[in-house]
Amino acid sequence: MQGDRKLVLEDGSEFFGTGFGSRKDAVCEVVFNTSMAGYQEILSDPSYTDQGVVMSYPLIGNYGITADDFESRRIAPAAFIVRDSSSSPSNFRSVQTLEELLEEHDIPGLSQADTRRLVRHIRDRGSERGLLTDADRPAGECVRMIRETPVRHDAVKRCSCTKKWYSRTSGPRYQVVLIDCGMKTNIIRMLNRKRCNVTVVPFDTRSEEILSLSPDGVLISNGPGNPEDVPEVIHTLRELRGRVPLFGICLGHQLLALSCGAGTYKLKFGHRGGNHPVKDLETGRIEITSQNHSYAVERDSLADTGLAVTHVNLLDQTVEGLSDERNRLFSVQYHPESAPGPQDSTYLFDRFTGMMERE
Repeated sequence: MQGDRKLVLEDGSEFFGTGFGSRKDAVCEVVFNTSMAGYQEILSDPSYTDQGVVMSYPLIGNYGITADDFESRRIAPAAFIVRDSSSSPSNFRSVQTLEELLEEHDIPGLSQADTRRLVRHIRDRGSERGLLTDADRPAGECVRMIRETPVRHDAVKRCSCTKKWYSRTSGPRYQVVLIDCGMKTNIIRMLNRKRCNVTVVPFDTRSEEILSLSPDGVLISNGPGNPEDVPEVIHTLRELRGRVPLFGICLGHQLLALSCGAGTYKLKFGHRGGNHPVKDLETGRIEITSQNHSYAVERDSLADTGLAVTHVNLLDQTVEGLSDERNRLFSVQYHPESAPGPQDSTYLFDRFTGMMERE
């Protein structure tokens, strides 16, 4: 046995290490991310709500935490597992260490863990729930605790804003309503740069209220969990389809597909990282994309929906983009706003503004 803390998976596998951040126990779905940078943006991405994130890159925390790089006001993951956590960051912008951030937000971390073995375990067996706890707790007790902890289905509700709010830009040309399902802040930054005033509304805002804001377009954000857990958004999108241009990102992509009659399914271990190759079927261009999702759209369910596949993932051929020209909507499974990168897909915001311009 090594270290004072451990991660126990639902199949009884144990991964020992040294605790940092909060010392509380955490039951969560354990997933891995292959990004080499951007751990602060990952930690503040609401799409990771209720998940324990394993970073495959071995050194995390080496450039600290900055004041300007948060993607939301909360730290989303339930736990954070790394190989090495740096306590001496080198960055003139750094305002605190990774451990200080986790302590501030009461998030337990595990360092000195064999993340290589853990990532391979998840890759081979699929995502599992796990418990981050003290090293001396019996494995059988840990498995029982995991199985007795109910799975929550209200992640979007906990992530979304509760009141509408505004983000203005100079010389605005378009008015966009953003349905907040757990959005990243960089989506708003990108829209503002494209001369869009943005009104952010809660996930359960009704279609008539959205239309009363006279939007030139509606964007449905990323967010956590199973898209079928938010039927309110699916119903709203069904009523908005054909009445205003629609653009869906990540969870928003899945919700648009469901609103059109398609289906979704859970991937074995999801896509998480800033290095996924995606092919644009219209141009033949290959984009390196940033991804974070557990679910995907069923290709076989797209018949009679009016949706056409526009992008595919070159690693597993999953659907990465959809469009319906007649109803003026399109969506992508990946993150064109990225943060911290890559920047291959920012053209999609131009596509959205172009659609609004034609209107």
